[in-house]
Amino acid sequence: MDQTNNESTVNPNAMSWLMRFAGGRKGQYILSVFCALLGVAASLAPYFLISKMITKLIEGNKDWSFYLNKGLWLALFWVLRYVLHSVSTMISHKATFKVLADIRKALLGKLASLPLGSVQEHPSGSYKSTICERVDSIETTLAHIVPEFTSNICGAIVVFIYMLKINAIVTLSSLITLVIGGISFGIMMSSMPKWFPQTVVKTKILNDTAIEYINGIEVIKAFGQSKTSYGKFVKAAKEGADCFIDWMRSQNFWQNFGMSCFPATLLGLLPAGVLSVLKGSLSQADFILLIILSFGVMTPLIIAFGYTDDISMIQIIMGEVADIMDKEDMERPNTATKSPHDYSVELSDVHFAYKEKEILHGINLSIKSGTINALVGPSGSGKSTIAKLIASLWDVKSGSICIGGVDVRDMPLNECNKYIAFVSQDNYLFNLSIMDNIRIGKPQATDDEVIEAAKKCGCHEFIMSLENGYRTFCGGAGGHLSGGERQRIAIARAMLKSAPIVIFDEATSYTDPESEAVLQSALSSLIQGKTVLMIAHRLSTVADCDSIHVVDDGNVVASGNHETLLKESPLYKKMWNAHISVKDTEEVVQ
Repeated sequence: MDQTNNESTVNPNAMSWLMRFAGGRKGQYILSVFCALLGVAASLAPYFLISKMITKLIEGNKDWSFYLNKGLWLALFWVLRYVLHSVSTMISHKATFKVLADIRKALLGKLASLPLGSVQEHPSGSYKSTICERVDSIETTLAHIVPEFTSNICGAIVVFIYMLKINAIVTLSSLITLVIGGISFGIMMSSMPKWFPQTVVKTKILNDTAIEYINGIEVIKAFGQSKTSYGKFVKAAKEGADCFIDWMRSQNFWQNFGMSCFPATLLGLLPAGVLSVLKGSLSQADFILLIILSFGVMTPLIIAFGYTDDISMIQIIMGEVADIMDKEDMERPNTATKSPHDYSVELSDVHFAYKEKEILHGINLSIKSGTINALVGPSGSGKSTIAKLIASLWDVKSGSICIGGVDVRDMPLNECNKYIAFVSQDNYLFNLSIMDNIRIGKPQATDDEVIEAAKKCGCHEFIMSLENGYRTFCGGAGGHLSGGERQRIAIARAMLKSAPIVIFDEATSYTDPESEAVLQSALSSLIQGKTVLMIAHRLSTVADCDSIHVVDDGNVVASGNHETLLKESPLYKKMWNAHISVKDTEEVVQ
């Protein structure tokens, strides 16, 4: 229920964001509206011609050339109306596709500039739904609403003013059913804030459930949970469908009643017109013209009011866009004012919280330039959080992190990223070739440089064993490769970047012992002269580090080399003994 309530609140900046994106295509939209106005004028002109033809018939005119001439003009206006409409919609569609592309680019750019925690607050399925399906769903409405809504309203107003000049009382009488229909549509529209946001929530839940079901299909099959998981998906699908059905069912009467009343202008116009003709205040010719023009008013109005639901839908969808665009960016300057004097890393009294829960409690940590360092500690102690803060995936709110004496918050984000190569335990590969995935570390790298990095990281042989070698596509999220293969490619990518500071967060956790030995050997030569921070649960992989920092419950409780910590840190000694016992057990089993 809380989720629904939150989604029901439309961001007040929704339409301002739409105007900001559409403003860049203002010239195209103005041209589209101009063509649409001409098209509406062409569609209204026949009503005047028809009224003249009917008047002449009543008067007994039998001049066939007159009717032929007017008929040709009718045909010309009919063709012209559709030509202008086609040109208008073509221009508006081109502009709209550009606007949607700009919205998607802005959203993706925004996600890249947000702190990682802000991005991870919502499931990836929600972002995918907003950026792809939700933004795409406003294309038809936006492409048509600007030219057609504007032009049809203007056309109806012009005709209505002309009718008022002929006879105001009769003209106003024709609006009786319009008012009744408008009230009906108003009642229908008043429920929009209640129903439409619920459909948004249910659709997002369905989207997230579907992605979870597909991504977890291996686990579902392995543990025989297909019935439970599929049942969850079916429930989400049913609730999504029921939400739309209940909404439509609740509006059936008001929609049908409004659509019946709205175009029935003759119910008010005919009685008033007959009385006016009998009194002599309205001529028969003008009466016929008013009857015909009343249809000319209603046709564009019906088209225009047909977009009222879509306008509300756009507002809610753009509200989702605004919710993302209004999130607070990482606070970084556009240009650098200072450069690091070396590649040391200094954390001073760093506090960090995920929402309301504080994870780090005043971390003080010094990593000297050109040294190899390790963070060790129990799971959930805060090691990965420290690494991500150093890599500027988040910004600290209290305390500071400095690289070479410069606070990272005083560096442009792109500048800070140049100094750091980050390899996590959850390495993501794009659905590109292996060559292109490694080249992400250095976009301008040649093929030879990519291959050299792969050789140094011990993954050249397995790559060449694949059918297409370096041209092999990795699949979505690297799904065509094993976990160990993905890790080695990710390490090659980080090494190709050749950043002076390298962070490994359980970078060899998925590799087998033989591959790990190759990687450790390769890493030892590749990290020479760099500032290195390693996070590992296998303490034997970090025992030779220059400095090891023990993290427990968000605090650095001890620092030193391996020998010093065995003597002075009970927690490290306990962890080392546990590691040795497990290692001995593995050797006995083998």
